Amino acid sequence: MNLINALNLSYLIASVLFIVGLKQLGHPKTATKGNILGAVGMFIAVVATLFDQQIISYEWIAIGIAIGSIIGIILAIKIQMTAMPQLVAVLNGFGGIASVLVAGSALQISIPKYEYLVNYQEVISIVFSAIVGGITFSGSFVAFGKLQGFVTEKAVRYPGDQAVKIIIGLACIGLGVYSTIFPTNEPIYWILSAFSLLLGILLVVPIGGADMPVVISLLNSYSGIAASATGFVLNNNVLIIAGSLVGASGIILTQIMCKAMNRSLTNVLFGGFGAVAAEMKDDGDFYHGKIKSTSAEEVAMLLDIARTVVIVPGYGMAVAQAQHTVRDLYQLLTARGIDVTFAIHPVAGRMPGHMNVLLAEADIPYDRLKEMDEINSTFENVDLVIVNGANDVTNPLAKTDPKSPIAGMPILDVDKAKTVVVIKRSLSPGFAGVPNPLFIADNCLMLFGDGKKATQEMINALKES
Repeated sequence: MNLINALNLSYLIASVLFIVGLKQLGHPKTATKGNILGAVGMFIAVVATLFDQQIISYEWIAIGIAIGSIIGIILAIKIQMTAMPQLVAVLNGFGGIASVLVAGSALQISIPKYEYLVNYQEVISIVFSAIVGGITFSGSFVAFGKLQGFVTEKAVRYPGDQAVKIIIGLACIGLGVYSTIFPTNEPIYWILSAFSLLLGILLVVPIGGADMPVVISLLNSYSGIAASATGFVLNNNVLIIAGSLVGASGIILTQIMCKAMNRSLTNVLFGGFGAVAAEMKDDGDFYHGKIKSTSAEEVAMLLDIARTVVIVPGYGMAVAQAQHTVRDLYQLLTARGIDVTFAIHPVAGRMPGHMNVLLAEADIPYDRLKEMDEINSTFENVDLVIVNGANDVTNPLAKTDPKSPIAGMPILDVDKAKTVVVIKRSLSPGFAGVPNPLFIADNCLMLFGDGKKATQEMINALKES
């Protein structure tokens, strides 16, 4: 078997591992195995590529692997689950800029050949890599800034912003066409890349923090598409396949997220094109005199007589790192014969599947996690709902106020339960920036405090009762 055949066979094996691993990532029980299969596939693809005869020197490759491995190990150890969305955004961005740089290098190498014969498949792929990769890089870092607090979480709008985006988009298309026709003009490629970077910023800045889960999954798809385009540039089959898998799965996830947040894909792409949500102003009297505070001891008494309990996890639980304490509460209640389930909203937290990952980390049984569509019809028969750090995903304004930023967003119907206890540090709004009428509902009690501490206090009160 010659080197080319061995290389293609290795890529085929790696691609199969990617596909099988991606399939297994679709369920928590097999996700770990799927992750390992994907990693093995990538290892095979990298090793096979290193045997490619076109590699001139391995020194810089070795240095890059060493530096990347050190950074990866540090991130894996240091990054908290609450910061995982920011990390995903950064990784998406690096994938995008890698496509831009690799395509630019390929163009530079190929320019002498284009003087005689232009390979239009390669040229079009190079241009596509520049546009999508540039948008992915800058857009991802704007998303990172919004999640980290460096950039305002509010939707930044200004007069004529849609027209500006259209003009910049048309400029990218025009420069792309020019680069395709005259590929030997290398500076145009880098000008195109600069315009793409600007477009990425302009596309994400007008999107508010509440829509960041959708943006992250969309940019993840973009990074895969850019990688696939780069695969055509390099004539690398495994990169084409891997990029296509990431791009397709990202688009599917984006559609799921859009449905969960009542946002169309067009709305996400163009930052609310044609519709600017009116902000709801709190006059300071929304909650005044209407809140019913409770204590851990009172909640324990309610739990003593409850037969069915639903726990709704949210970003506040993640910030408090309360998942293991919530697990302890679950085990204590289950030991007393209480039926306990967890209601999972698709966009609870700051990224798709955020709550699922946290609860899986705490060894909560998978069959106890119920998705929104499955559990919403059962809330009327639930004795007690404990909302731990969730806000917008339980806000009835989504159904009652058409002018609200979350109007039409499917929510968890916790307000239909017999009693609702909301664990929250304060009455501050969620990402959408609007008050939550659930907090002043007749059947709602507010337990103010840190999600972990409040849960532990409930556990202690239950043990003493």
